[in-house]
This record gives sequence, structure tokens and C-alpha cells, in this order.
Amino acid sequence: MIKAKKITALLLSLSTLFLFGSCEAGNTENVENAAVTDDTKSYAEPMRGLTAKELTAEMKTGWNLGNTLDANEGETSWGNPVTTHEMIDEVAKAGFDVLRIPTTWEQHFVEGDGEYRIDEEWMNRVQEIVNYAFDNDMYVILNCHHETEWIKPATNEVDNFLPKFNAMWKQIAERFKEYGDHLLFEGLNEPRIIGGENEWGGGTEDGRKALDILNQAFVDTVRATGGNNETRALLIPSFAAAVTDTALQDMKIPDDPNIIISLHAYTPYDFTYSDGKDIFSYDDSVGSSIDWVFGLIDKYFTSKDIPVIITEYGSVNKIESFAVVPNPRYAENVKWVTRYLERAKESGIPCVWWDNGYHKSGNELFGIFNRKELTWYEPKIVEAIINSLAC
Repeated sequence: MIKAKKITALLLSLSTLFLFGSCEAGNTENVENAAVTDDTKSYAEPMRGLTAKELTAEMKTGWNLGNTLDANEGETSWGNPVTTHEMIDEVAKAGFDVLRIPTTWEQHFVEGDGEYRIDEEWMNRVQEIVNYAFDNDMYVILNCHHETEWIKPATNEVDNFLPKFNAMWKQIAERFKEYGDHLLFEGLNEPRIIGGENEWGGGTEDGRKALDILNQAFVDTVRATGGNNETRALLIPSFAAAVTDTALQDMKIPDDPNIIISLHAYTPYDFTYSDGKDIFSYDDSVGSSIDWVFGLIDKYFTSKDIPVIITEYGSVNKIESFAVVPNPRYAENVKWVTRYLERAKESGIPCVWWDNGYHKSGNELFGIFNRKELTWYEPKIVEAIINSLAC
């Protein structure tokens, strides 16, 4: 049975109010309107016996609930509203069938007992949002996200934090062990040494060896919890989730039939991170960069029948000339995402748009969904994403 069932709907409501009691006043309405799942509903399902490749083949396209459960100071601390059932309903209604839930866990360990226990209220809240997606028959990717301060892929560091890492994943796996194969675990997000050598390009040989140890530990820990976790699809990243020869060529994949590679590809960087000041026009060079990235992924993985999910991709809003409606620069992102997903489909790779909730202001304007209004900032981009599935 799922361990964290609450006793009554009343207790569920009280725990929700307790959890968000520290939210700023401006979020009160969102908290009051946050829907909760039916506590009497069981989300236990048998596994269907699909291989990891067959599972990814079922997936269409995804959306990240970014800068929310991964926000270090709490769900609303980075400017996004409390996540509601209605938000996830709208994402699913638009045609997205994969929800990635970036989640940071370290800030929610119970202090003082040395057991690395995850706070029960936090685990309950994470599970509640997973259930929102399951209610919409979505696939869910649940990960450990902003943990780079304590998870350091260096061979002389691993022994210092491995017990904590294993304890974290054991608890997550135990909580969700009866969920069916629509739930996938992603062991790490962008594992790297902050400020280290070749941080974003694949790191060092030592760093990659340390990551191999961590990826194997993640798989072993989850598998040991039994139940559906014995065959659950597990995602492991390259160093920094990078797509480079350095990051991919020596990557050690655990001897397990249900492994998926998790990669991030904001390509080309000068286009996807440009807000209108630099490269903002789609041209042949942009298309060539996309082809090169997928060619590299094909070389190391898909040509060998190793499934891949690009768990983060996207291109920032081209903010210049907002006075022009519609902004002609939106069309450049539409061209880009159309080509990107056409190429991804050729390789059989589902892609999950990185949405941090920021559209006109904030750091890195990847937001395409207005979570407060339940509308799409960028309907043409959403249309292009969904249309790519029919090509």
C-alpha cells in the first residue's frame, strides 16, 4: 500500500494549510483554491511489462513544472503560484502527456536525527502533485533537482554523501513503489562540480567516473525497494546532462533493461538563450546545430536501441518589440521548435519543454504557460509542439 495515506479529508485540508502557512500574503488566494486529489482513490497499478524503449515510444511530448518544487525556499519562493489540479488539467488538455516534476529534497530533510528523513509534509505535497498528473493519465518524471551543493561527482567526495543520497532515493522509491509504469524516476538533474573544469561540457574523467558510481547507486537503491520498482523505468543523466562527445562516449550504463538516458539540449545556445539582443533569427545554421546534436545522440544511444528522453529543452521568449502584436520574433521560436521536434521524432526521442514560469520578466524567459490565468502565453509555440506529433 502507499504509505502516506491521510486519515480523513479534513486532515488533508489541515495539512495543506499548514504546509503553505508560511507563503506570502499575495499567494493566499492560490492556496485556498489549490485543488486536492481524492484521498480515498488508489493510485496503485500493476506494471505492464513494457521495456524502457516501448515506454518512451508511448510518450508524446512533455512540460516541466519548473521553478516550483525545485525552488530551494519553498514552492512559491521563486515567484510561481501554488500548483493546483486545474493547472495540470490545462497542461494535459493542451496535449502534453508527460509532466516532469523537478524537485529539490535537501531543504526538506528532518534535522537532528542523523537518519536523513524527508519531511512527511513535503513528501505528501510531492505525491499530491504526482496524483494530479495521474488523474490526467499523464506520464510523470520525478527527480532530484537542485542538489549540486552536496552531490558532487568527484571520486574523493562520493563516500561523504552517498549514504544521504541512497537514503533519499530509498524513501522516494518506497513512497511510490505501487505506482504503475506511468511514473519514472530520474536520479539526478545536471550533476556537475559548480565552477569545475569543463563544467557544462562533460567534466573531467574523474567526474564522469564518480557519476557512474552515483547512477549505479541510484538504480541499486530503487531496485532494492521491490514492488513495481523492480522494473520501473529509471533515467540517468550524462555529466551535466550534456550532449557532447566528452560527456557521452565513456558513459557507463547500468546492466539493467529498464534504463533511459536523460539529456538536456538547448541548442544552439546562442539562439535558445537569446532574448533578442543577439541571435534571434532561425536560419540554416540553427537547423544544422539541431541536426548535429541529434546525430550525436543517435551515435551513442538510439542507434544501439538505448532509449533517450530530452528532459529539458526550450528557447527563451524573444522580448524585444512587445509593442508589436503579434510579435514577429515569436515566429522564430515556432520555426525552431518545429525543426527541433521533427528531428527528435526521427530519433524516437520524447522532449520535455523547460517552463520556469517566467515570460516577460525574471531570469531566463522560458515560460509558455500562464499558471495564474490558466492560459498559454505562447499559443503558437504550443500549437507547433502538438502539431509536430502528427507529422
